Formats: sequence, C-alpha cells, structure tokens
Amino acid sequence: MRRPAPACRAAALLVWGCVTGGPPAHAGGPDAAHGIRATSDVIPAPAQLVPGRGAFPLGERTVVWLPRDPGAGESARYFVDLLRRTHPGWLTAIAGSPGRTERPAIVFDLERAPPGASPESYEIRVTPRRVVVSAGDPRGLFYGGVTLWQLCTVGMGAPAIGAQSARRITLPELHIPALHIVDAPRFRWRGLMLDSARHFQSPAFIMRYIDWMALHKLNVLGWHLTDDQGWRLEISKYPRLTSVGAWRVPAGRAAARDIDPATGRARLYGGFYTQDDVRRIVAHAAARNVTLVPEIDMPGHATAAIVAYPQLGVTSQPPQAVPADWGIYPNLFNVEESTFAFLEDVLAEVMGLFPGEYIHVGGDEAVKDQWKASARVQARMRELGVANEEALQGYFTHRMGEYLRAHDRRLVGWDEILEGGVPADATVMSWRGVQGAIAAAAAGHDAVLSPDPTLYLDSRQGRSPSEPPGRGTVETLADVYHFDPLPGPLAADGRHVLGLQANLWTEHVRTEERAAYMTWPRAAALAEIGWSPPARLDWPDFLARLPAEFRRLSGLGVHYSDDALAPPHTVGPHERHMSQDLKTCTDKLVLSLEDDAPMEGARAVFLIDIMNPCWILPAADLSHGSTLTAAVGQVPFNFQIGKDIEAIKLNAPNTPAGELEVRLDGCQGEPVAVLPLAPAADNDAVTTLPAVPLPSAAGPHDLCFRFTQRTLDPLWALDWVQLLP
Repeated sequence: MRRPAPACRAAALLVWGCVTGGPPAHAGGPDAAHGIRATSDVIPAPAQLVPGRGAFPLGERTVVWLPRDPGAGESARYFVDLLRRTHPGWLTAIAGSPGRTERPAIVFDLERAPPGASPESYEIRVTPRRVVVSAGDPRGLFYGGVTLWQLCTVGMGAPAIGAQSARRITLPELHIPALHIVDAPRFRWRGLMLDSARHFQSPAFIMRYIDWMALHKLNVLGWHLTDDQGWRLEISKYPRLTSVGAWRVPAGRAAARDIDPATGRARLYGGFYTQDDVRRIVAHAAARNVTLVPEIDMPGHATAAIVAYPQLGVTSQPPQAVPADWGIYPNLFNVEESTFAFLEDVLAEVMGLFPGEYIHVGGDEAVKDQWKASARVQARMRELGVANEEALQGYFTHRMGEYLRAHDRRLVGWDEILEGGVPADATVMSWRGVQGAIAAAAAGHDAVLSPDPTLYLDSRQGRSPSEPPGRGTVETLADVYHFDPLPGPLAADGRHVLGLQANLWTEHVRTEERAAYMTWPRAAALAEIGWSPPARLDWPDFLARLPAEFRRLSGLGVHYSDDALAPPHTVGPHERHMSQDLKTCTDKLVLSLEDDAPMEGARAVFLIDIMNPCWILPAADLSHGSTLTAAVGQVPFNFQIGKDIEAIKLNAPNTPAGELEVRLDGCQGEPVAVLPLAPAADNDAVTTLPAVPLPSAAGPHDLCFRFTQRTLDPLWALDWVQLLP
C-alpha cells in the first residue's frame, strides 16, 4: 500500500503538530495555506483549519482556565487529564476566567451557541499568548479538548505508567502552532457496535473501548447483549437469564475434555454484566459524550433466553443448553401474552439502566419455520388477525415499539423489520447493504448505515498470516475510508440518515486484545467519514496522518493493526506457506478459524472455506522433485447453516483417520501424494505430518490439497505446507 513520502511527512510534523524544543517558523503565507491539508495530524479532520503565525508554548506551569459550569468544567478537565498521562504533574487547572492577565494560558470558554449549531461543534484559536477552546455546549468543549490533545501528541512517547507516572521528571516545552479551527460533525450518529454476547468482555475493557471511541469523536456504542450463545445482562426479575443463559461449553473436543474439578463436567465459559457494572459503564460513557444503545434481540437469536425459561419458546422440545454453534438458529420467542409480558419486564429494567433515547430490539434473521409449524402460533395469528408470519413479526415489532414509545424511547431494528411493517418512529439500521437505509428514508424512517461487508469489523484487515481469526473476506482500512455514507438517492436527500456504524461481531473474536485489533485503525477511518465534511476527505492525507495516530494508539495501550502501512507480505518458494498464503479452491463461505486447542496459550488460525475445504498452492516448481511437509489441525464444525450443509461434499477416506490428498493441476483424478492423518487424529492442536516426496514435473504446477473424512465434525484444516528441494 502507498506510504507517505518521508520528506513530506517530516514537514507535516514540524509545521502542524505539537513539537518539542523551540517554536517552529511562522505558519503563514502560501506554503502554510497549502499545508492546511495536513490538518495537524488530527483524526477526524476538522471542518475548517486556518494556520496563523508563531506558536503557543505549553509547559509544566501552563494554566488552564475551566468554565465554572460543572458539566463544561468536566469536559475541559478531560483535556488536562489526557495531557497528564504523558506529562505527569503538568498544567494548573483553575475554575474561572483569566480576566485581563497577560500570562500565557489555555482557556475553555462555554459561550452562547448560534441558532442551529450542533451541540458538538467547537472552535479553537491558538496564538502565541493564548489558546481558547470555545463551544456552546459541554459536548463541544469536550471535543475541542480532544482535538487540542491530538495537537499536542506529535513527538510524545508512550504515557507514563505505574510508578513512573508519579516520578517528577523534566520534560521539554511543547509548542502548538498558531491556528484557527472551526469544527462540527457531519452526522450525529457516529457509532461502533460491540458484540458481548458471543464472547464476554470485561467491564474494564468496555470502558477502555469507550475511551478510545471518545478520542475519535465517536459518540454511539451499540452494545449487543443477548443472542443465541449468551445472555449478558442481569435482569433482576428473571435471574436464570444470567445464571443459566450466560454460560456455555465451548465447541470442540478440547473444550469437552476440559473438565471442571468442581462439577466433574466440561468447564463452562461465559459471564455477564451486573446492573451495577452497567451503571458504572453508562456513567463512564456519558462523561465522554458516548451514548450506549443496548440491543436485546427478538424475536430471533433467542436460544439462550429460551434455555433459561423454556416457556418462552415455540416447540414442545426446547433446547436444553446454551449452544456454541455460530450461525442462524430456528428458535424464536412465541407470541403468547405471557411472553410479551416477559419482554416488557426486560425492557423496563433495560430502560432503567440505559437513559438514552434508543433501544435496539434486533429483528434480524428470524427464521419463521417454528412459527409456521406451530398450531398454537397459527391459532394466535388468527386471534390477532395477522395474515402471515412476516406480518406476525411486524405485529411483534409494533408491540415492542409502542411499549418503548409509551416510555419516551424509540425502537431501533435491523433492516428486516421493514418487511413486516414497522412502527412510525422506528429507526432502521441497514446491514444488508445500503438498500435498507434507502427504503427506510423513502418511507420516512430515520436510518443508520451499517452495511455488511464494508463496515463489518470481524472481516480481516489484510492477508497476512498474522491476522487474527474472523471472516475470510478482507475489508481494508481503505475500504472503510472510501465508504459512501450517502449512496444513491440519499446523496440528494439525506435528511433521514442519522449517520453510520461499524459492527464488531465476535463469533471469531475471542479475546479483548483481538477486539481492539479488529477495531483500530478502521474505526478511525469511520470516525473521519462520519465527522468530517466530504471536502475534507482525502485518503493520501489520511495515510500521512496514520503514523501519529499509531503513536497515540500505542501510548493508550491499544493493540491495533498496522497493515495499511506494512510492506507487502511475500513468501519464498521453499518457505512455509501458511493457509492464508494459499488460495481456497472456492469462495463459498471462507472463514479464518481458530483452533480449539490448546485451552491456554496461542492457537493456530486456519483460512478455510467450510463449504469446500480445499486449498491451492499455485505455480509450484517441481522441476527437480520436491519433498512436501504439511501441518494440519482440526476445528469443530459448529455452524448453523441450515440446508446449505447438504451441499458440502467430502471425499471418502481409505483409513479410519483419513488422509490429506495432493493433486496436480486440479482437484480431480488420482493424487500424486497421500499423507495419512493417523498421527494427528488424537491431537487437539496442530500436528506436523511426516514428509512425503512429490514427483518431478517440468514447469510450474498448481498443487491441490483436500482431506478425506466421513463426517464434518471435526473438520480437518490445513495450517501450512512447505516444499523443499
């Protein structure tokens, strides 16, 4: 990928960022005007930035004047706290006005906002004697402080941590180049969604995630709290939702063998958020201008709740344990009055915890087979005067929407809610491309664009074998940055577009470190297209600002991807080719799957098309013969894919454990090599198979690798192959 030119980069750092040492040369004149594009390494790029002359010296004894208004004062104090992370003991914060003093100072000023101004807008004026951050609302002052902090991060090292943070050390002065920024957001919904249902993250991580969002002016966190694989929110009236619904046995043989001595059964995995946890998180978010939008999925994605309370389900044989398969389950809530009462009780407690305007009720992927097959559901449809199952979901959604409206809240749902009719004040989140937003806006509904695959952060960011597990598709930083949030007819009339949101689904994102990695820096690109006006969007300039962004993320302790600035990944002909270096024979359902073993420590990651487990090593040189070595593993086939499973074809094995077969220039016909899998059959982790010779063949040839096996679970996977002369 393109890298910024080093000479230009150095100039940008000198002229635009806070630098250590003496003040830079004045920034006026034509050259400075041309340099506006650098936007001081700030992400997202400010709407307007005009350079001035000289620089403001920022040192240990600089005074920061805070508004007396408590809310505005806390917003301004956030800047002080941020700077002290890297410069302990710096700045003297005083509540009040500087008056006529000539002493250099930073002033946060809460002033009357002009009519129609966004409450998140702000202005920064930097002169050699004073920095003034002004806004008409504490939210604007907060973002002004965030921008000022970013202006002060160029050239800084990582923040002081632990004992070092208390040590008084002498640090050189910083200098903020004189400039004038006028800034306001393009959209009012600039969001991320974090799935805590598939994998639980600690409350501490959720709060750090919110911190990182706030420093990029992202202001909505969609919090996916319930799904088939787990119910994560404590509901006082229904304790089994978390005592039962929050725990499962992970998929795979390794987890089944991991016996908990306390119970004598397979160890349970999970967790949940107490209501006190949620109150702390909500307060933490509010102080950072982040609104939490909880998602309680209905009528589908309900298996965990039905396991906890079987009377909520449709069938006479409800599921008995919280499942560990990914995909779409058929289990729906029934439509009895008692179930609606249960859901209203849940929403009542949810509203008591989350004060924001919006409550997300899911509505996606509700397979209607159980409703169609149930005599009782069909009878209820006749009682309710509902014509079909799609209309029944519409009734369901309307009923929840009316309940929320009666409590001064608004319903949000995924774009499937449009299919059965939708409450008049409902907001539609468009995930199946952008058509849901277009249709919603045409019908007068507000919409948030959140399309798969571009804004799905569980896709890989690059093709390197070091990428963590996720979807097999690659959605790069550039893909996110070039997403158009006002496509088609929305470009001419975007009144109903609230904004955009990127979603981190966590089926394959098991750890908090990986959740951070999959989010950043793609969330920074999202922040820019959600905040900055279209005229300020500039991909080469964004790339030029990335090194400063990476330094800030490193200083915050964020595990992020640097793929956008990394050199291309190459593999020599006799080096190991990881599965990510190979081609899948087809692209039906490609996933980057983590091995289920070992239970502790690093695990292998396999790139595999689960509908056709088959790999190609292209253009192998077999002119003088080669020795092939391969490493293999097994992954659980824990995928709910409905009838599509019938399309998966397996080659029959010749031995009980099966074989890895190698073919030349195609995947049919007789294999040129066979590697028995018996050495790997009882190993839950990766096994290197004994090497086998390959026959010589003139010129380059494609090698096809396929396993033989009788059943899908577990599924054999290729970790790496290596050819040696």
